[in-house]
Amino acid sequence: MTTNIRQQNGIVILEPTGKIMGTSVSELREAISPQIEAYDTPRILINFEHVNRIDSSGLGALMGARVAVARKKGRVGVINVSKQIKNLVVLSRLVRHFEHFDSEADAVSALSA
Repeated sequence: MTTNIRQQNGIVILEPTGKIMGTSVSELREAISPQIEAYDTPRILINFEHVNRIDSSGLGALMGARVAVARKKGRVGVINVSKQIKNLVVLSRLVRHFEHFDSEADAVSALSA
């Protein structure tokens, strides 16, 4: 798994690619953690467009990031969540913990406010 990181209007946009399972979960944590620590009030958008699978440890890493962002009064949004990932998030009752957006433009606009 690789994660492209870029910024737009003060929003950190993470674009993981591949499967968020096994050892790639640590890679995701290593990509997200510095982004959270770098800001007083982090605003993070995760684009799942190129993620084809995620397991419970991947969800745990995302929840850990969400908790760390919430402690700093920040926000986490997600876009392009596949049906498989959405089903897993809904089944695990984590869906309400993330802000869902229809497009990157919508997300950047809302998270910038």
